[in-house]
Amino acid sequence: MTELHALVVYVPGTHTRQVLEAIGDAGAGRIGNYSHCSFVTSGTGRFTPQAGAAPYVGDVGTPEEVPEDRIECVVEGPLLKRVIAALRAVHPYEEPALMSWKVEGWSFQDPDSSRA
Repeated sequence: MTELHALVVYVPGTHTRQVLEAIGDAGAGRIGNYSHCSFVTSGTGRFTPQAGAAPYVGDVGTPEEVPEDRIECVVEGPLLKRVIAALRAVHPYEEPALMSWKVEGWSFQDPDSSRA
């Protein structure tokens, strides 16, 4: 059975489609006979750029609030590094806020087997 990871990333709404396409094309969101599976919710990202930062939005030393989307998907373990590289290549922030963790107790049904 393939090890599975959950991946969450926060992205400005202006770049959500671009990130979804890039990570899906890299292999994220594969579930059975489906690809590019994800869940997206909207919220507000908060951050303060520190000295040395080159912020996409805002100014160093000034707190910022930005409309962002939270993208959640699953990624097979062997594809995780490739998916994160694809995410970083299209994400507008110099340091994208992302996290991943191993998903326990999950297994894919073999798409070639019949449903029970």
